[in-house]
Amino acid sequence: MEQKLDPYAALRFKEFNIFLGVRFAMVFAWSMQFIVIEWQVYSLTKDPLSLGIIGLMEVIPAVGMALFAGHIVDQKEKRNLLIKCILGFSVISLGLFFLSDPSLETSISSNNILYAIYFLVFLGGLVRAFLGPTIFSLIALIVPKRIYPNAATWSSSTWQMASVLGPALAGFSISWIGVHWSMCVIFAFSLIALLLLFKISRKPILNPKIGEPVFQSLKDGLKFVFNSKAIFGALTLDMIAVLFGGAVALLPIYAQDILHVGSEGFGILRAAPAVGASITMLGSTRFPLHKYAGKKLLLAVFAFGICIIVFGISTSFWLSVAALFLSGAVDGVSMIIRQTILQLKTPDHMRGRVASVNSIFVGSSNELGAFESGLAAKLLGTVSAVVFGGCMTLLTVSTTALVSPTFRRLDLSKDIEEHEKD
Repeated sequence: MEQKLDPYAALRFKEFNIFLGVRFAMVFAWSMQFIVIEWQVYSLTKDPLSLGIIGLMEVIPAVGMALFAGHIVDQKEKRNLLIKCILGFSVISLGLFFLSDPSLETSISSNNILYAIYFLVFLGGLVRAFLGPTIFSLIALIVPKRIYPNAATWSSSTWQMASVLGPALAGFSISWIGVHWSMCVIFAFSLIALLLLFKISRKPILNPKIGEPVFQSLKDGLKFVFNSKAIFGALTLDMIAVLFGGAVALLPIYAQDILHVGSEGFGILRAAPAVGASITMLGSTRFPLHKYAGKKLLLAVFAFGICIIVFGISTSFWLSVAALFLSGAVDGVSMIIRQTILQLKTPDHMRGRVASVNSIFVGSSNELGAFESGLAAKLLGTVSAVVFGGCMTLLTVSTTALVSPTFRRLDLSKDIEEHEKD
């Protein structure tokens, strides 16, 4: 019983602490890089659609390779595969560092620089297709099953903390040292992640079907996800909500043209949701969310939609920050519940494939949401696009609550009790 209530259970494992360091450095670098790219691209084009294209360039390879990546992850040793992912990201960051050199603009046209940035973002999407499933699978090999929920919470909290500091530093570093040297900082953090990862030992491959035909493997993974009402319901709800509630993709427009707060204000706006989510996640280590998980998830996504609408119509910087902060706080509830569902209900030998489907449903919907927001802003105007997205989120969660009573009644308490007995 004491183990069950221990908020620091996962942190008592040395390799898990090292893993958190790796995850923090990588998420920090990735989130900072995305912000710096957004700023540079909008500065080059002053076109909201160009922000959407950034998301599209990443989501195409991430979705296209996701299922295949999940199959590879389930077949390969996880630590070494993660090393290869981080090396790939480091090469991309180095390329962006050279592309952001101001002296290039005298010899290369802005359009060519823009296309090169899009190409590197595309390569980043390929890396991300493997990164998410590998990280998800590695957690389960570092800690015992009985503390999966606690480990998932700490891992998600670390992700959010890095998502706070990465965008915040991006905004300030653009102002202080410029885009070019900000990219150098990003590259340095990727190297830190790589060095830390070597302190984690190689892990066994738990898949009993090594060498299984690719298409049979993919079929089994998809069949498992679609037959699990809890997993499929959680992924679908979050996908639709994030797809239409992706207001953060338009933050450069709000910072530069609506709120007039510059790069430093942009960093604060971009970090506000992650600050809210971090607070929620740290609180959840002491106040678990597994009881009545379905109702809590539905309420959290509904509140998220309200926050997006308030942000969309706000012309006050601090009201906008508050709305984004609260959107992050309720999104943190959604993320914790979703990750707990995935960790508890996914067999070890299918973790890579299930995480890949998750990346298609939820992770990639961030980029599709960015494209949808950019396109909607081009057609409807920025404010109307954000409000429209918030309204679609409310409609989605209301429909889900009405048509899926099974999901409303979802409770994870029994699953956690079973893992405690293992």
